[in-house]
Amino acid sequence: MHEALQNKVAVVTGGSGVLCSEMAMELARQGMRVAILNRTAQKGEAVVRSITENGGEAINFSVDVLNKESLIAARQAILQQYGQIDVLINGAGGNHPDAITADEIYKEQSTAPNFFELTPSGFESVFSNNFTGTFLAAQVFGEALLKTKGTIINISSMSSYAPMTKVPAYSAAKAAINNFTQWMAVHFAEAGLRVNAIAPGFFITEQNRNLLLTEDGSLTARSEKIIAATPQKRFGKPQDLLGTLLFLADDTYSAFVTGVTIPVDGGFMAYSGV
Repeated sequence: MHEALQNKVAVVTGGSGVLCSEMAMELARQGMRVAILNRTAQKGEAVVRSITENGGEAINFSVDVLNKESLIAARQAILQQYGQIDVLINGAGGNHPDAITADEIYKEQSTAPNFFELTPSGFESVFSNNFTGTFLAAQVFGEALLKTKGTIINISSMSSYAPMTKVPAYSAAKAAINNFTQWMAVHFAEAGLRVNAIAPGFFITEQNRNLLLTEDGSLTARSEKIIAATPQKRFGKPQDLLGTLLFLADDTYSAFVTGVTIPVDGGFMAYSGV
């Protein structure tokens, strides 16, 4: 147990997702009071219910991370109820069909949509949800975090280091997250606000399930390539992220750690393929 986290307050954007809901529940188990922010109120309520049924304390808000006014309203309500904010986890994000190519490699007879058929609106949507939403949440909650000398934990991806095929917008946005994490870490270092990121390897979520698994639960061709390139030969489990999360959130463990993106990837990034 991380005693230093008890009674502190965590805000988790995208907090009803497979990975971030597990993070939120673990922070609550550590004695933190947790605010879940996501678009769908019912999904947030389910996470809050799970936390409270296990003795934790949590609230949820229906928030669009691209709407600054809704973020400000959530911040005011959180401060009114809890009085402080100590940790911000920027987990909101995702992909969009209009920003994904059908084929990994362009050919003259490529399946639609190919690169030239990707829409600006689809590309902008992915970049905005992943990067701009992180920027706005950091901006809105940052002043409260400065008062507690708290920490921001952004959620990156393996595609931030080497872009994955088919998903150019997502890869570019996550690369921007890494760069922005470093920028914020330097900008706020003397003020006592730490900023880091976690880069998950390959985890099965609701958003990528159809891409990674067939209807009968077996691996798709893309999944087989992923597992072949992952030395531990498996997908990550949400619980695999929790040790890194707690390390970064607890400043008695990581007070001198800022500006880093930590891979949690089963060795994926370390493997050259031979």
